[in-house]
Amino acid sequence: MVCNRCIEAVEEELKKANISFNSIKLGEVVLSKEIEPESLKTLSEKLRERGFELLNNENSKIVDRIKTLIIDLIHIHKKQLQVNYSTYLEKELNKDYSYLSNLFSSTEGVTIEKYIIMQKVERIKELLIYGELNLSEIAHEMNYSSVQHLSNQFKKVTGMSPSDFKKLQSPLRKPLDSV
Repeated sequence: MVCNRCIEAVEEELKKANISFNSIKLGEVVLSKEIEPESLKTLSEKLRERGFELLNNENSKIVDRIKTLIIDLIHIHKKQLQVNYSTYLEKELNKDYSYLSNLFSSTEGVTIEKYIIMQKVERIKELLIYGELNLSEIAHEMNYSSVQHLSNQFKKVTGMSPSDFKKLQSPLRKPLDSV
């Protein structure tokens, strides 16, 4: 789950299936009690129809948690980290970063660093579309060392400069879960 609408959709399916839960947050549902295998299968099918997937193995859960933490930082809470992403992920997941990095890369086919850059570019697109901040302010908000650094990364990912992107009539944005 990567957005509030995702949380609402999962909550709706849980309620329809009469499955009690303690909490729902990005990427995680805490159930009140164990559910029967048949109910789990039905819930899984209903969630899959909505574009979600139940994660049952530990590696999938870790990769999903990495994605959720990154999306949460960049798009939802828009926090400025006081440490680098690797240290943050190590602390949050209580696992060595090299293990997390290897697991993520082998599962997703992209490094954590590239995933972070892709998420940052999607956030930059959003900020450009809103037009409330200039490029210098966006670079500062996104924790880039300079406008040039932001522009270079943006162009490497999108194939166009931020100013060319802003000129598009219908900007090309991606849903967060497909980045």
